[in-house]
Amino acid sequence: MDLDGHRAELTGYCYRMLGSVYEAEDAVQETLAKAWRGRDRFDPLRGPLRAWLFRIATNVCLDMLRGSRRRALAAGLGPAAEPGTTLGEPLPIESWVYPVPDRLLDPAELAVSRESVRLAFVAALQHLPPRQRAVLILRDVLGWSAAEVAGLLGAGVAAVNSALQRARAALPVTEPGDDAVDEKLLARYVDAFERYDVETLVALLHEDATSSMPPFAWWLRGREDVRRVLAAAGAPCEGSRLVRTAANGRPAYGQYLEGRPFALVLVETAGGLITGITTYLDPGLFPFFGLADEFRGADS
Repeated sequence: MDLDGHRAELTGYCYRMLGSVYEAEDAVQETLAKAWRGRDRFDPLRGPLRAWLFRIATNVCLDMLRGSRRRALAAGLGPAAEPGTTLGEPLPIESWVYPVPDRLLDPAELAVSRESVRLAFVAALQHLPPRQRAVLILRDVLGWSAAEVAGLLGAGVAAVNSALQRARAALPVTEPGDDAVDEKLLARYVDAFERYDVETLVALLHEDATSSMPPFAWWLRGREDVRRVLAAAGAPCEGSRLVRTAANGRPAYGQYLEGRPFALVLVETAGGLITGITTYLDPGLFPFFGLADEFRGADS
C-alpha cells in the first residue's frame, strides 16, 4: 500500500482547505497515520486508495476547522495603512493565510492549476464554510465528478451540486495572476533589494502595488506610499541577502539579515512590474522551503 506516493496531492488539498503549510503538514501526517492504522479496513473493491485517503483527509481537515477563526491576508483584515502609522501589535499565527512551498506540491497538478494555489485564491477559499470549501476544491480544482464527491462526503449528488453552486456564488473574486516569470525583473528586484536602493525598488513597482508584513495587519497600497515608508525607514534591512525559492506557484525568496533567517518574501508580478510583495516575518518557515539556517552564499 503506497501511502506516501499520495503525499504531494494530499498536501495541496489540505493546504487549500486549511490555508497554512503548518496545519497542512499536520493534517497530511494525521491522514497517513490513520490510513496506516486502518489499512486492514481498506477495501479496493469499494473504491481506489486515492478516494479513501481523500475521505480521511477531508474528515481530518473538517475536524481541524471546527471552531477555528478564518485565516486571511492583510488586505482582508482592514484598509491600507497611511505612511507614518505604527505597525501595531502582531496577530497570532492562526490569523494568517500562510504560504506553501512548491516543493511539497504535486508538480503535475501545479502545472495545470497554478492559479489555485496563489495566496489570493487560498485566502478567498477561507471565506467558504468548510464543507462547501471541500466541494469546490474537489470539483473545480481537482476535477472530481459530483458522484465521486458525493461518495467521499456521504451525501447525495444533488446536495453536492447545490453546495458547489453556493460556493461558486460566495467565493470572492480574485484578480488572475501572471504565470510568466519575468526573470530580468526579478534580477533587478534582488539587486536593488540587496543594495537597499529605494529609488530602483520603487521604480519596479506597479502604481497600485501592495506591500504587507504578516504577522502585522498593517499594509500599504500604492507605489508612492511604499516609497514614503521605505525612505523614512532608515534602512533597517540594509545588507540583507535573498535566496530564491518558490511558494504558491510564484517566485519567493528567503531573506537573510546579518546571515540569519529573517523573512520569507513572496513576489507577484504582471506586465513587467511588481504588483505585490508579502513579507512573512517568520523564520520558522525556512525549513519547509529547504532554506538553510544561515546564509552560505549564492552557491549554497
